[in-house]
Amino acid sequence: MKNLIVIDHPLIKRDLSILRNKRTDNHLFRTTLRRISSVMAFQVTHDLKVRPGFVDTPLERTKGYALAEDIVIVPVLRAGLGLVDGFLDFLPEAKVGHVGLYRNEETLKPVDYYSKFPRNLKKSLVLLLDPMLATGGSGAAAITFLKNKGAKKIRFVSLLAAPEGVRKISAAHPDVKMFTAVLDRQLNSHGYILPGLGDAGDRIFGTE
Repeated sequence: MKNLIVIDHPLIKRDLSILRNKRTDNHLFRTTLRRISSVMAFQVTHDLKVRPGFVDTPLERTKGYALAEDIVIVPVLRAGLGLVDGFLDFLPEAKVGHVGLYRNEETLKPVDYYSKFPRNLKKSLVLLLDPMLATGGSGAAAITFLKNKGAKKIRFVSLLAAPEGVRKISAAHPDVKMFTAVLDRQLNSHGYILPGLGDAGDRIFGTE
């Protein structure tokens, strides 16, 4: 799985254990997810290029830096929203688009119902956020939407990934790097990740 980067960090391991725990309530789940997404954002963006410039300190002018390319954050609705704030903490200058997909529980295939993106996708680095990379159908469909809108550079970020989903995206979009906090064992017969953490959207928003 050469396109997959598993972010190995002790703080992620700790917070992931909190998120997996079925006794973790919605508030703690949300705050922990924001924290873990901040750690992931630091790792996902470690190789961004910067543009040199100058900045005036209270004492003198010195060398400074700004990001050399625009960043667009695109959460897959609705669970992807839980990762956005942690990434914006590190990338306050980023623009945010949205893509809405839901999974047909019978066919397990994605169905789109909403998409809206900034105009500068072609020249931007797009970070596509979806906590659960399960079958890979929704992720692959979202990447296709982005490419159809002009996106050239895309990184897919998930909290958990299943081997089936990683293989799906690798086959459909071999040019896209995937980042995840953990590669779990497999999917069950209903397409849920094992051992997983349940339905991320339900646990973020307190729905069933």
